[in-house]
Amino acid sequence: MALLEIDDIHVFYDSIEALKGISIAVESKQIVTLVGANGAGKTTTLHAISGLLRPRSGQIRLAGESLGEMPPHEIAGRGVMQVPEGRRIFARLTVEENLAMGAFTRSDRQGIAEDKERMLTLFPRLRERLKQVAGTLSGGEQQMVATARALMGRPRVLLMDEPSMGLSPVLVDQVFETIRAINEQGVTILLVEQNALMALGIADYGYVMESGRIVLTGRGQDLLADENVQRAYLG
Repeated sequence: MALLEIDDIHVFYDSIEALKGISIAVESKQIVTLVGANGAGKTTTLHAISGLLRPRSGQIRLAGESLGEMPPHEIAGRGVMQVPEGRRIFARLTVEENLAMGAFTRSDRQGIAEDKERMLTLFPRLRERLKQVAGTLSGGEQQMVATARALMGRPRVLLMDEPSMGLSPVLVDQVFETIRAINEQGVTILLVEQNALMALGIADYGYVMESGRIVLTGRGQDLLADENVQRAYLG
């Protein structure tokens, strides 16, 4: 049994079918990526997992437990944390306060303090910016805050939505190095990313989406070598 299972879900925006029966499996401690063009349904998939959208049919399960009718805060309490597209940090709060918000479901003060120190070790720049208002940070620093905030919830599954969007090539490399480091610490990651080359390069397994459907699946390295993927997404 996979840690996270999406089984034949259909999601609609009013009468428009955005997800047309997709199925995805994410094994524990894997990096699994969804790649595809804008409008393919990648972010919609993450929103369905998080409970922000309700599938009209199909199942989403975490370790065999249906997330079905759970509200988003209960799903987060089960350990499904999301780093949203565009960061969406609490811009008027400090970096330190943003990290505290990531632990809102927890009450273990000692563990929270230990995880905060772990985040500041993983992202040394944030230690220098701890008391700074988060909205004044650079794009790369805000991405660090958004990722650290999600990790403060001790996720069983970390959902990452376009973490490289709007960043310089140097920062993009750093983001993917960080994703690999987080995974090596035992965190399971479902990654949505337009940068197919980078995403498939670090993924254990990948799914290619087009118009709300999964059109191709395989190991990350196998998809990188696939002529259809190369032609459509790698130039």
